[in-house]
Order: sequence, then structure tokens, then C-alpha cells
Amino acid sequence: QVQLVESGGGLVQAGGSLRLSCAASGRTFSQYVVGWFRQAPGKERHIVATISRSAGNTYYADSVKGRFTISRDNAKNTVYLQMNSLKPEDTAVYYCAAGGGSTWPNLWNPYWGQGTQVTVSS
Repeated sequence: QVQLVESGGGLVQAGGSLRLSCAASGRTFSQYVVGWFRQAPGKERHIVATISRSAGNTYYADSVKGRFTISRDNAKNTVYLQMNSLKPEDTAVYYCAAGGGSTWPNLWNPYWGQGTQVTVSS
């Protein structure tokens, strides 16, 4: 079992940057594909980015390509989401998840974090 804790959210002006972190417990973190998802008020949760176990493969939603970067440090059991050139439409609760890779870029049977709020003001 994996427990995930997100951090790094907050309020930022449009054009600014934030870096989200997802810290995981458990010695087997490197065995999981990890993704970031987001859910805006009144909308469904959508995938933002996914990273493979060894960080050799990544996936980005079209809406964040060229602005967001996902990375992981398996030695630290942590995954990051660097968000640059933020837009008001990026406002959402951001969730980290870890799961299997058979449904790439989505995750199979994922564990979820509690989420962190990101608010981008115009």
C-alpha cells in the first residue's frame, strides 16, 4: 500500500509558477506509475501528466504541454509537477495518484492523495 501527500499548492498570478510535490510512503514506490490529475469546481477529474516507473516515459494533457513538467526522484519517494506560465483555467484541486501502468497514460487501480488547491488569479 502507498500513502501519498501533496504539497506546494497556493495562490499565484497568471503567468507565474508553482511546483507541486507528492511524497509517498512505502519502499515500493518505484514500482508505481505516478500521475497528476486535477479537478476544477463543478467539473470531472482529468489527467494532467503521467510518469513511468523509471521516468523514461511521460505523458501530458494537451492543455499543459510545454508549460508543465512532471519528474520523479525514486530515492526520495517523491514526484514533482513544475507548473509554469500558469493560467486562470489551471485553477483546480491537484491530486497525485500512483498505480499500475496497464492503462497508460491513465493509472490502473490507483492510490490517491488528498489533493492540493491551486488558484491562478487573472
